[in-house]
Amino acid sequence: MPPTPATSSPSVGSVTSSRADGVAVLRTPGLVDRLRTLRRLRLTKLRYFDDRPRLLPRLGLRTRITLAFGVGAMLLSAMVGITTWALTQQNLLTEFEQNATAQARTNAARMEQQVSPVLEDPTDALSSLVKAAGSNPILRLNGAWYLTTPQYSRDALPMSLRDVVIQRREQARMRYEHEGETQLAVGIPLALSDSAYFEVTSLDEVENTLDALGVSLIGAAVATTLAGAALGWWTSRRVMRPFSNVGEAAKSIAGGKLGTRLEHTEDPDLAPIANSFNDMASALQERIERDATFASTVSHELRSPLMTLAASIHVLENGRNEMPDRAKEAVDLLAADLQRFEQLVTDLLEITRFDTSSTSLNLMEVRLAELVMQSVGSSTDADIPLDIDAELAGVVVRADKRRLSRVIANLLDNATKYGDGATRVELRRKGNDVLIAVEDDGPGVPAAERRRIFQRFNRGTSARQRGDVDGVGLGLALVSEHVVLHGGRVWVEDKADGTPGARFVVALPSEHREGDSPEWDDTTEFPDQLP
Repeated sequence: MPPTPATSSPSVGSVTSSRADGVAVLRTPGLVDRLRTLRRLRLTKLRYFDDRPRLLPRLGLRTRITLAFGVGAMLLSAMVGITTWALTQQNLLTEFEQNATAQARTNAARMEQQVSPVLEDPTDALSSLVKAAGSNPILRLNGAWYLTTPQYSRDALPMSLRDVVIQRREQARMRYEHEGETQLAVGIPLALSDSAYFEVTSLDEVENTLDALGVSLIGAAVATTLAGAALGWWTSRRVMRPFSNVGEAAKSIAGGKLGTRLEHTEDPDLAPIANSFNDMASALQERIERDATFASTVSHELRSPLMTLAASIHVLENGRNEMPDRAKEAVDLLAADLQRFEQLVTDLLEITRFDTSSTSLNLMEVRLAELVMQSVGSSTDADIPLDIDAELAGVVVRADKRRLSRVIANLLDNATKYGDGATRVELRRKGNDVLIAVEDDGPGVPAAERRRIFQRFNRGTSARQRGDVDGVGLGLALVSEHVVLHGGRVWVEDKADGTPGARFVVALPSEHREGDSPEWDDTTEFPDQLP
């Protein structure tokens, strides 16, 4: 019988399992769960740090460059200033100490020649010594102290300096504080026993020189920092100028000028950016023009079948009286859908002209008040009140009559479809703008949708809630395109009186700008607020 291999029982806290190949696997219960918990805690911590609000707003690139130059100039000037001040201080003190020591030795030699053990009062000899400004001699002779200035007596000398000079008979010098001033004391032992010559000199002059130098260095550091910041600001402008050109070009392309390109540059760092941007703009222009051409081609191709369908439905409508009721209803539905389809094709053709930048203003002299009245009269049979500013009654403008008429007609049509009909049309002047407003009594436009409703094929929530509205969502988009082509803007707001409804406002500039805005022939000063 083959020997049975010894087996050991699994350790406490582990689980033994067997794989298909017979290899035993030990698993620790709860280990995987603990690892998962740690991972969740780590992810939660990372999210916490990512979601924390910034204490300071993130600075722009130009500001960071300016700060980098300024801080760099400040650190450099501070380092140079500190080094200069330290070296100057060391040189001044060294030179001052050497001069004071040499002068003290000279005076000590003279005193040795003039004094003797029998000399009772050497004060006159001390007074006759040649001293530097601020120097005060002190003499110890035969155990007595002699001085020329009362405040600089024996007590003005440090005890350690006296012990070295008098007891050890060694020359010494020492800087110390006395009565709030920094002093330099030089001590020299004399040949006579228990005699020594001391000379105390104030360091005020050196300190004043260092203080003046420090102020000058601080001023130079501040000036250098400001100069560095100015250089950084100028450099940042130079660095950011190409990116500003990129932003302006992108804004121009977003405004419809698809042919905008960046100028070629020889800069090896900027050339790839400019080339990539131009390639992107070209690809975008080609795609937009291709899509616009496709939409235009399809719209043109649909016009012939639509004309055939319109003629056929017209024939059917002529024999409508002889048809049964169900056939009449079908003909009416066909006629309504065909009219809607024709309007869609017409609007698509107009939209594609804007996309391909093939639109231009056909400027002519137009009486604005008459244009508004004619447009309202030709667009609806309803009796809509007109509120026209008396100042604008005779104003003649140079504008595209067809496009302005289309703007008013589309706003009135929008009010009919979504706002239960227009209730008021007004013509006002506000500052340098002329305002054309159309009001309705509908449900209004929510604030969150007041920008989106001027996008293509966007009819808003009110149109989706009403199933009987047959609009396609291009009317307000065309209004925006026509108004922008005139250099104006359009928006929707609540009615001024607070009643339910919407107020669509078209603002046209009164100042002429070549190529994209009307020209007004009067120069009257206008009030800033509407009456």
